[in-house]
Amino acid sequence: MKKPHFYLAVMLICLSACKKEVKTETTATDSTGVKTEAVTTETAVKPTDTAAMHKAWEVYMTPGEMHKKMAKDTGSWTLDLTFWMGPDDTKPTKSTATAETKMILNGLYQQSTNKGNMMGMPFEGISTLAYDNAAEQYISTWIDNMGSGIMILKGKYDETSKAVQMAGEIVDPVTKKPKKVRETITVIDPDTQKMEMFDTSPEGKEFKSMEIIMKRKK
Repeated sequence: MKKPHFYLAVMLICLSACKKEVKTETTATDSTGVKTEAVTTETAVKPTDTAAMHKAWEVYMTPGEMHKKMAKDTGSWTLDLTFWMGPDDTKPTKSTATAETKMILNGLYQQSTNKGNMMGMPFEGISTLAYDNAAEQYISTWIDNMGSGIMILKGKYDETSKAVQMAGEIVDPVTKKPKKVRETITVIDPDTQKMEMFDTSPEGKEFKSMEIIMKRKK
C-alpha cells in the first residue's frame, strides 16, 4: 500500500538534512595579542540515507506478529473483577463489567472500552495496548472516570510465565507521591484471559490489588 503523505514527509526531511550546513567561527590573534577578524567556515552534513530511512519507517509502521496476536482479542467480553484494598485485606470486593475490544489505526493498536459498576457507582474505562516495533515492547495506557490521570505501563512477553508482564509508576492520590505498579496478562485459552494488577502500600509492600477474569461472549 502506498503512503504518499508519509513518503513526502520523509523526502522533505531528507532534503533538509542534505542541505544543512554547520557553520563554525574561529578567531586569531596577532603578535601583540590583538584579536583579528573572525573567519567563518561551512561544512556540509553527510546526506541522509533515504533508502534506509524509508525501510526503518516502513517496519516501524507495519503491523507484525505481535499485532496479529492482539487482533485475536477483538470482540465482546464479560469481566469478573476482584479488588483488594491492601496487603492485609481478607474480604475483597467483587464486581462485574463488560468490554468491547477492537483494533484501530491500521491494526497497530488495541482499544478496549470497559463499562460496569464499582462501589455502587457507574464505571467506564478505556485502555489502549500497543506493541512498539522499534522498542520491541508492549505499551499500555489506561484512563477511567474515577481518576484524572493516565496510567502508562511498559513491558514484554515473559516466556516462563506465558504472560505479558508490564510495569510503571502512578502518583498516589492520597500521598501525592509516585508508587510502582505492575500488571500481568495471561491468556488461559482463546476465549479466557486473566489480568492481575499489583499495587504498592504506603509502607512500600507490593500486594495484589485486582484480578479480572475475562471471558469472550459467544
